[in-house]
Amino acid sequence: MSSLSYFDREIIDKLFNEGGYVLNFSTDRFNSFTESSVGIRICDKYKLSKGKSLWEFCESEEDNLVKTLLHDLLRYYEINYSEKLSSDSEKKILFDQVKEIERTLGESRKGLSGLISVFQEDFNSDYIDNQMNIMMDSIDKNPTEAIGKAKELIETCCITILENRGISIDKNWSVQQLSKQAVKSLRLTPEDIPDTAKASDTIRKLLLNLASICGYMAELRNPYGSGHGKSAFYKGLSSRHARLAVGATASVVSFLWETYKEQKS
Repeated sequence: MSSLSYFDREIIDKLFNEGGYVLNFSTDRFNSFTESSVGIRICDKYKLSKGKSLWEFCESEEDNLVKTLLHDLLRYYEINYSEKLSSDSEKKILFDQVKEIERTLGESRKGLSGLISVFQEDFNSDYIDNQMNIMMDSIDKNPTEAIGKAKELIETCCITILENRGISIDKNWSVQQLSKQAVKSLRLTPEDIPDTAKASDTIRKLLLNLASICGYMAELRNPYGSGHGKSAFYKGLSSRHARLAVGATASVVSFLWETYKEQKS
């Protein structure tokens, strides 16, 4: 599944889709074009119109394939619709927006995946694998679920560190209390930083913010994450908020877990 948001796909659709058609392609020519580009005859695969097949492709295929096809479609547009790009300001804006989407596609997800994989590979747990996969896949499709899973990931990391260090855990501890105990066990509290350390004040501030993120995620999850019932009038946050929450969580979890591994070794 690609990391394109719904709004990204809307922009792509507005540029390339004209009443169910994709540019000036016939179905056979579009199948041949996509097969040459990404090895898939997408109208044959999805059994939909050209426009709907392109939408489905951009939603369901991996980022590298979507990026390649967008790149080739943009090149085709430049060659065959150069006059429209010069005369139609709206199309020029859409073209530039799609070009930016193509350029940055996969970067945020790749960065998050890289951080998450550090934690995921070490645990070798089907439960954790499943939870993290749900979190990553939900960023665009279900931000509420992604935010809920991000908070749970912090809990899992802190509980595992404390259990592996033989520290007893109170089942009634909040996320803030769990993270505080985990940070304390790793000697990452501001008080653990000697005054002689370079940039000691800056390091202390960073560590305070690190602990704060855990608390903020718990606060964010209550009104906007999964795990609690919601009113029928509930309006959730957008995918960009979910991406921020997951990204912040991934940074905290990776730092705590890498610190734990380094001290263990």
